[in-house]
Amino acid sequence: MKLSTFYALLLVVGASLGLSAQATTSALAGRVADSDGIGLIGATVQAVHTPTGTVYGTSAQSDGYYTIPNMRIGGPYTITTSYLGYTTSITDGVFLKLGEKSNLDLALLEDGETLDEIVVSGRKNSVINSDRTGAATQISSADLERLPSISRSASDFTRLTPSSDGNSFGGRNDQYNSFTLDGSIFNNPFGLDEATAGGQANAQPISLDAIEQIQVSLAPYDVTQAGFTGAAVNAVTKSGTNEFSGTVYGFYRNEGLTGGKVAGDEIFQPRGADHQRQALLLCQLRVGAPG
Repeated sequence: MKLSTFYALLLVVGASLGLSAQATTSALAGRVADSDGIGLIGATVQAVHTPTGTVYGTSAQSDGYYTIPNMRIGGPYTITTSYLGYTTSITDGVFLKLGEKSNLDLALLEDGETLDEIVVSGRKNSVINSDRTGAATQISSADLERLPSISRSASDFTRLTPSSDGNSFGGRNDQYNSFTLDGSIFNNPFGLDEATAGGQANAQPISLDAIEQIQVSLAPYDVTQAGFTGAAVNAVTKSGTNEFSGTVYGFYRNEGLTGGKVAGDEIFQPRGADHQRQALLLCQLRVGAPG
């Protein structure tokens, strides 16, 4: 075998091993310009993740365009933009979605110039654009906190995907789905019962209280996502904050909560006490970088 052929095979094998990777971060991009729309090359853009104090920064490049990759998902972020001879711009309340590049265009005014009116405008990305890699559903931390859950499972929220029927997506058996957590594969290796590990014990691979965002991708045309049919469910855990916080979940059931009739017919009831208790306490504390 020629040496060049050997290296080519190594490249193919290496590429195939990375196909199952999942995104666990977000990105921010846009353009910094003055009031006349002229791009400001070298303008400083700083993004601070408010809950942890993590700081990201970059400088605007050609024609004022900037990109900040590999940022924490969620938010809120405070974006500070500065340039010599111009007033500093501060934008609060910016939230980033898992696996997506958010667009934020920034405008700076010359120092000393005043505005009579400030107009905040936004635009919705078109359905077909270079940042989309197929149909996907984003489930934010606000959705996880507000929407009801019966089984406290991620499947209670992945049903928000229009093509979902329980754990099935597009009519495909759930055994063919792919579930990843922070980029690690959490599929059931035995192919029995539930599609995720612990399904036969009616256990969940991760508590909902520990999840920040969930992304459900259907037939993506992204080379980094492969090895599944149906859907790729990608979850990322919370990063924590600079203050101690936590959540508490409790479940209790006894024989008094079990019925004895179905449609008027007596059914078998176990004798004696029947108690079920379940409690969960999740605490988190992660010190971020100083602001």
